[in-house]
Amino acid sequence: MALAAVLHAVGDELDLRDDITTVDPGPDQVKVRIKATGVCHTDLSLISGILRQPLPMVIGHEGAGIVTEVGDRVTGVRPGDHVVISWMPDCGECVECVRGTPWLCTTLRNAARTDPRFRLGDGAEAYGMSGTGTWAEELITHHRSVIPIAQDVPFEYAALLGCGIPTGVGAVINVAKVTPGSTVAVVGAGGVGLAVIQGARLAGATTILAIDPNEAKHAVAERFGATHATTPAALEETKERLTGGAGFDYAFEVVGKSVAVNTAWNATRRGGDVIMVGAGATDDIWNVPTSALLFDGKSMKPAMYGGCDLRRDIPRFVDLWRAGRLDIEGLITGRIGFGELNKAVQALADGEVIRQIVQFD
Repeated sequence: MALAAVLHAVGDELDLRDDITTVDPGPDQVKVRIKATGVCHTDLSLISGILRQPLPMVIGHEGAGIVTEVGDRVTGVRPGDHVVISWMPDCGECVECVRGTPWLCTTLRNAARTDPRFRLGDGAEAYGMSGTGTWAEELITHHRSVIPIAQDVPFEYAALLGCGIPTGVGAVINVAKVTPGSTVAVVGAGGVGLAVIQGARLAGATTILAIDPNEAKHAVAERFGATHATTPAALEETKERLTGGAGFDYAFEVVGKSVAVNTAWNATRRGGDVIMVGAGATDDIWNVPTSALLFDGKSMKPAMYGGCDLRRDIPRFVDLWRAGRLDIEGLITGRIGFGELNKAVQALADGEVIRQIVQFD
């Protein structure tokens, strides 16, 4: 029996259970003992119904742990390996993978979303968020969903390498390809937004503006590399002061709401790039005049999973952390126990925290 946080209905409080079991790993699957998992806004989006997946569901998608069992056809990992969980695994064979965009592969993820791999104490089946479910002590997932990592990397750091850091830093380096000396605006200074800010600093941007209505986040953003911070209401004044009114070379939307996309669009100079990082609701529609699409010359670029190939990029992020250039510890607001998860979800919804890490003994 294992601990797991189960969502039975949209908007409900999480059911924190100690009677969960998993199915046995199939020939291409592995069992992972989760050691640390992050509390991310995407988790909140599932709980609140902004994003939808089959219920009941074990929440959580950002985690790291130790492989305990492997299927007969698994050769890339073995029991005892430390791994990062990928919630968007690439199959290596589909059109997206073959053309070199593994972050767009949905083959394994879509199959896993409708494959219940957990069992409740009464025998009922439960799904795992994005085919994972890292708010559980144990999970079963496809072997392509686990990325081996050096054993000296703390599990709480490794967990953040499964979502927040690749999504944010990757959006800068892989998707926008921010150039040294450029100007960057970041709409949203949560955990992923702070990773974007770190990425912009690493890329050599000279002006990095954090835009967030919560002024308490401004000093935090500056600690991670923002050169300036403002609220959306004061954006035009700040844009005038920093760019002479022209706008920024790159603007990152890291909220997942159409109003935030508008803010990013308005922050961007003519000919600049707007990078969409946040995951929004299907019925939240963004509108822009077709004339503006042509005459303003701005490009809208989606940054799914930061355009990351985790097998390539996680070692890079680890090297940056080892060199003292990527601050992972600073992103962790607190380390909590499993029983504190409902309070952690509320703290995230209230904007009081960056990343809380649940540690399993």
